[in-house]
Amino acid sequence: MPTHRKSLIREAVERLDRLMAIGESRLSAKQTARQQGQPDWTCSTGRIHSYKTRSVYQEQLIRFLKWTRATSGLRRLAEVEAHAEELATAYLQHGMQAGWSAWTLATTRSALRLFFGDRALAAAVTLPPRRREDIRRSRGPVAQDRELNPDHWQGLIDFLRATGLRRREVAALRVGDLNEAAGVVLVRRGKGGRRRLVPVLPGVEELLQQLQAGREPEERIFARVPSHLDVHALRREYAQALYRLLSGGALPPATGRLRPADYDRVAVEQVAVALGHNRVDVVLRHYLR
Repeated sequence: MPTHRKSLIREAVERLDRLMAIGESRLSAKQTARQQGQPDWTCSTGRIHSYKTRSVYQEQLIRFLKWTRATSGLRRLAEVEAHAEELATAYLQHGMQAGWSAWTLATTRSALRLFFGDRALAAAVTLPPRRREDIRRSRGPVAQDRELNPDHWQGLIDFLRATGLRRREVAALRVGDLNEAAGVVLVRRGKGGRRRLVPVLPGVEELLQQLQAGREPEERIFARVPSHLDVHALRREYAQALYRLLSGGALPPATGRLRPADYDRVAVEQVAVALGHNRVDVVLRHYLR
């Protein structure tokens, strides 16, 4: 009986499925790898620890595979893998010629390296530097802002400004996860499957009471989070407000090279924990400057 051959895209998606490690701590995985004598790879554990990373990487990989199929005619994953170095190098060079941003290029190469299990894939390609001033996401009004009426979502917006939760986190939040007395919110399953307590900024006590009043503990707090709401921008506002509160001072300088004296390291670490991030440099670069 004839069998249907899987498409190139289907083969790739199934491999990504096998690379998923939701609920497994990225830090623990790196520590285990070191204990087993494996080289330390600072940018990846070789697994995917969050749904957001999976979504981003899958999007980049599908674009790469469609380009590969169109330009080389290869239609089996084994064939693509046999020429991975050559194809990845050509694809990144194509991206630079097409004017892709430094961030897109770096993300694409990271996705390809993880997918093909080759930490040095396309190392011969010198990517342009990623500069903070080139980041366009959530640093000013964007087109989608014009499609959202903030008045219809003011409670959600105020809540996100006070907690800095990710889109998936606030969508999953339940009434019982709010602790108004302690001034914290419980995130049951954040990035990488980790639980954390998030400090709530002062000034929204009445809102928290309204969100809890007369509702069952397991009821979702917000029935919907609009797709056009720039959650990341609100998350950034929260991070900056929390840093000012914890440090008692101003934000780190927006330009130039940071020195240890330019910021309160303890406050940055506390903000990182509240955001559910492991890396202080990410918080400094993407949230506080």
